[in-house]
Amino acid sequence: MTRVFVAILFLITIGLRAAIAQEGADSGVWVQVEAQPSLREAQDRAQAYANTLPDVNGFRLNSGWYAIVIGPYLRTDAEQVLRVYRAERQIPSDSFITFSGALGQQFWPIGSNVLNRGAITAPVQPESQPEQPQAGLSLQPSDETRAQALQSERLMTAPDRKNLQTALKAAGFYNSTIDGAFGAGTRRSMAEWQRFNGYESTGVLTTAQRKTLMDDYNAPLISVGMKQHTDERTGIAVELPLGAVAFDRYEAPFAHFNPTGDLDARVLLISQEGDTSTLRALFEAMQSLEIVPLEGLRSLRGDRFTIEGRGNGIVSYTQATLRDGKIKGFTLVWPEDDDARRSRVLTAMINSFAPLDGVLDAKAGIDSGQSIDLMSGLAIRKPRVSRSGFFADPSGVVLTVAEAVENCSRITLDDDTDLQIAETDTGLGVAVLRPSQTLAPMAVAALNDAAPRLQSEVAVAGYSYEGALGAPTLTYGKVADIRGLNGEAGVTRLSLAALPGDAGGPVFDNHGNVVGMLLPTQTEGRTLPRDVGLAAAAKRLHDILSKAGATAQSAQETGQVSPDELNRRATGMTVLVNCWD
Repeated sequence: MTRVFVAILFLITIGLRAAIAQEGADSGVWVQVEAQPSLREAQDRAQAYANTLPDVNGFRLNSGWYAIVIGPYLRTDAEQVLRVYRAERQIPSDSFITFSGALGQQFWPIGSNVLNRGAITAPVQPESQPEQPQAGLSLQPSDETRAQALQSERLMTAPDRKNLQTALKAAGFYNSTIDGAFGAGTRRSMAEWQRFNGYESTGVLTTAQRKTLMDDYNAPLISVGMKQHTDERTGIAVELPLGAVAFDRYEAPFAHFNPTGDLDARVLLISQEGDTSTLRALFEAMQSLEIVPLEGLRSLRGDRFTIEGRGNGIVSYTQATLRDGKIKGFTLVWPEDDDARRSRVLTAMINSFAPLDGVLDAKAGIDSGQSIDLMSGLAIRKPRVSRSGFFADPSGVVLTVAEAVENCSRITLDDDTDLQIAETDTGLGVAVLRPSQTLAPMAVAALNDAAPRLQSEVAVAGYSYEGALGAPTLTYGKVADIRGLNGEAGVTRLSLAALPGDAGGPVFDNHGNVVGMLLPTQTEGRTLPRDVGLAAAAKRLHDILSKAGATAQSAQETGQVSPDELNRRATGMTVLVNCWD
């Protein structure tokens, strides 16, 4: 019975190997060039690769990430594509060969399903391959016998063995668990790597071969001078790309490492005393910096946070951890078009980061100068355009000027609540914005559709200084005409001295009702008197809000309101609208 069981097990094993081999032969293998955590990022990257390379596809992975792959090709063709594209730097150096079984639903090209279509002809033809060693031809001489290689291999530490498997995987020869165990799968990968590189295929790498493999794998780190760095003042030990950055200065809570050459990279070491409140404050403050673009994941959990940002030509990553009353961490800023090298540098920094005794003095760099636009020597991210707006319905819908929302990557109410464009009237220059979540405004505009009386007093509420002050200001004036400069209806001409930041603010009559919205003055190359202003009439605003599906409030007959009451209404409904790149 035992012999029968063994025979059956043997046949099953042979069948599985044949099935796997047949799958590779029929469906082909793929060159995986990149993986992204979000579908949007993956689609953008797939489009970028498809602009320069053929056979680009995208699939969801079991891990939830999204892979960009090229293929499918026969294994030998895929190895050639991998070698040529990496040599030409068309794909990252850590690209590798993967199999159809690792891929899930296809997301790129949209609507395609090529997972089981079979191998296709590779763009890099076999005849362009360098000659590979054939049986009977001379191979590269080995520096060790197989027995000697095995003996030197036994001296490797567990991390060294895992690193070797990782390097084999990055080179496209290994597709299994990184466990440091050199089993049959790892031996086959070693043999394939040896064969591909012109060595005798023994399945055991010699000392020199291991060095060659690891040097190729570590080339991105070597190119930026990755070295261990210990900073006693911050109490941090970490590997840094010291061939690309150098220490510049301390400005608490940061140690600044600035670029030394053409590579626009930057590193911050973060070190300060604090508690969970301090950690949260740092988490919020870091997101206001120019070196942390708006797009990216943010995570604050208990005693640690991570912040990722991508945009404006850079990619940044920040991590910080609170332990024993000390916050330690780092920020890596890297050019956006160098992802393969950035990924390796970031992984090395994360894996090597170690907090030591000591913390940076809170007074470090205190004499280096102060500016409201800087935080510890770093520029605070500022919106490209800031204008006024006001709440126009109870759910938090905002009216503002169209120029405040043109070509924005993000529109916010103050600095945090996101807004989406619900309606625009480009002719009048008005936009309706809807918040990402329902708000509860302190006050909502009551629109008076009746034309205001000539020479009646009005007041405009607005952020005259574009957010430099924390509250809106009131600018007083009079109604000069109920038509525009060219006699157009729906526009009111005002006599008041407003500033650019006031545009989008509500225009109040002396009953506290809104009779219009201040527009930016269109000079068209002409210089108008400083006290000339234009406003979109309330009736036009009513119509635009209706198109956007908003419920505007109509004015009711009331007596004149006091200056204090007018200021209360203005403060409750007037908002700062920011447009970010």
